Amino acid sequence: MALTVELVAADRKIWDGTAARVSARTVDGEIGILPGHAPLLGVMVEGEVRIAGEGSDVVATVDGGFLSVDHDRVTIVVESAEVGSGQAR
Repeated sequence: MALTVELVAADRKIWDGTAARVSARTVDGEIGILPGHAPLLGVMVEGEVRIAGEGSDVVATVDGGFLSVDHDRVTIVVESAEVGSGQAR
């Protein structure tokens, strides 16, 4: 089982694909998402989003936004993001 993940900034799609897990920082603290996670809507704060993708991990530094989880689909909408060098697909 895998997660379908989409990371989107206000001006462009940053990354999309399948992943084994996602972690992000929210106003309630660090959250980890695995397949089968309960539905969730979270407000994100400045920090890192880590996506354990197929083949390589993706790390993006974001400055806030929203995170939605529903039926193994994770949608992350941020104001802006910087992806670590050599990590984007």
